[in-house]
Amino acid sequence: MSHASLSPAIDHPAPTVPAAPPADLSLEERLTLVNTAMTARLDEAAVAYEVNTAHIPTEPVDLADVVTVPQTPTLQPPPESYPTPVAALLQRAHHRLLTGGWCSGALVDEDGARCMLGAIRAEARGDSGLEASAASVLLDAIRRKFGDVDSVPSFNDAHGSARVPLRMVDQAAGLADARGL
Repeated sequence: MSHASLSPAIDHPAPTVPAAPPADLSLEERLTLVNTAMTARLDEAAVAYEVNTAHIPTEPVDLADVVTVPQTPTLQPPPESYPTPVAALLQRAHHRLLTGGWCSGALVDEDGARCMLGAIRAEARGDSGLEASAASVLLDAIRRKFGDVDSVPSFNDAHGSARVPLRMVDQAAGLADARGL
């Protein structure tokens, strides 16, 4: 006996009956069908994106960088002042930057906007000891967040918008208050 006689006869598969053509669907039914199919595709794509990007390291977003102030400052009453002189000075400087504008590259620009140090100097009103203490606390606050920074003016000038410098002046006011300065 040969192997050929042991194997069953191979027949061609039975012809399949073609699928019945879909019944005519109304426009709303077709839109619903397409919407369901697209939703499924988008869900699959979202899962694929999450899987494909899970290995990429990301830094957490600091909400203070996302929340912005109005483009045109509006006059607002200053908040209740800190009881300590350096903290109160930094708080006034922060308020001045909010209401009068922030600049880089100069203590005061042609529009009257000030840099961080320019705002401190204006609010110190000639008290150089108070001004130096405020600048020192501000530099400490900056270094806590950003590491080794040369000076307040170099930090100020390294930014293209007021968001980070204003936040640092505000944080420095809180730091000075915590230190009792």
